[in-house]
Amino acid sequence: MRTAEASGRSWPWSGPGGQLPVLVRYGHRSWLIPMVLLVAVVVVDAVTPEWFASASWLALVPVVAAGLCGPVTTVVFACLSIACYPALGVFWTKSHGTEDFLLVVAGCALALPLSVFRAQAAVYVRHLQGAAETTRQVVLRPVPPDWGGVDSAARYLAADVEARVGGDFYDVVASPFGARVILGDVQGKGLPAVSTAAALVGCFREAAFREPDLGTVAAWLEERVLRQNQLAARLGEQDERYATAVVVWFPAVAPEEIVVVNFGHDSPYVLGPDGVRQLPPGDGAPLGLAQLAGGLPPVRRLRLGADETVLLVTDGVTEARDRQGVFFDLRAHLEGLAGEPGAGRPEHLVAAVAAGVVRHTGGRRTDDTALLAVRHGRGTAADWTGIGTASG
Repeated sequence: MRTAEASGRSWPWSGPGGQLPVLVRYGHRSWLIPMVLLVAVVVVDAVTPEWFASASWLALVPVVAAGLCGPVTTVVFACLSIACYPALGVFWTKSHGTEDFLLVVAGCALALPLSVFRAQAAVYVRHLQGAAETTRQVVLRPVPPDWGGVDSAARYLAADVEARVGGDFYDVVASPFGARVILGDVQGKGLPAVSTAAALVGCFREAAFREPDLGTVAAWLEERVLRQNQLAARLGEQDERYATAVVVWFPAVAPEEIVVVNFGHDSPYVLGPDGVRQLPPGDGAPLGLAQLAGGLPPVRRLRLGADETVLLVTDGVTEARDRQGVFFDLRAHLEGLAGEPGAGRPEHLVAAVAAGVVRHTGGRRTDDTALLAVRHGRGTAADWTGIGTASG
């Protein structure tokens, strides 16, 4: 799976995927702001009358540095501010009062502890980001190119720039029966949704490798959600979780077909030389609600051309809105891409759709978004000779 991960990166995605705060993106140049302020104070002091006490503005320089830079840089600007105050009086033959000088010294003294506190908070936030990144790697592991005999690419756009992980999930499993892929969205937010997503992905990785029948894989996923809800209830959680999902099997013995189980998720699109089409709608119940719907959703065997690519997305794409509240038209966007060279390449497809979503929303996302594009690979499937019961 080819993913463009950048931090600023990748999680959330830079470029088409997401925008980090300005002070994070350009943090290595933050010293320019107090420097410009220092120069501005010197220039203003040079061009204003003697009665204008602009030199007292030097007190702002170390305070601004404390909010933007590290302790060492703050100390440097504090020293420059204290040194510039008497120098301005000499150069411009202005009379600067003692009270203004004490104000500059007070600003420097205040800036030093502020810069230390800010540095400590930044370290703490980086630790939290590292923990979130570890969680992301568990739920959304990297997948090698052409894994399982399919060509795939994925993109994850987090609504929360710092959290970097939510209830959306996807995976590609190489099995003796052909590649099996899943994409889904757990209801709710926060750690309970992440926990359910991790449980589903772990279950899928094992069942998809071991079970020859996709209906049996679906049954394993349904049971896993029910057991996860039982565990959550014993731990005191009030709300039961469910998940919409799509499972697609690329049979190794039928390269012109796919087998699909849809648990109430948005139906995947197919992009190929003949244009864009959508697979049959997902009329099954979400995972965790099969008992209420009278059973698991049907398993469908569908045609898929060798040059066609399946695109699976979560509702972060289909429900993305612009400032006027207009939804993102995924089908129209795909039809616009259909005529472009290489539009069916998975990495090109997910990048183009992700960029379209970000342009449509102006970079303001209210929901996590996952995209997964898969097509029959040009290489060979994995060789499981001698692997026995090893998992994919």
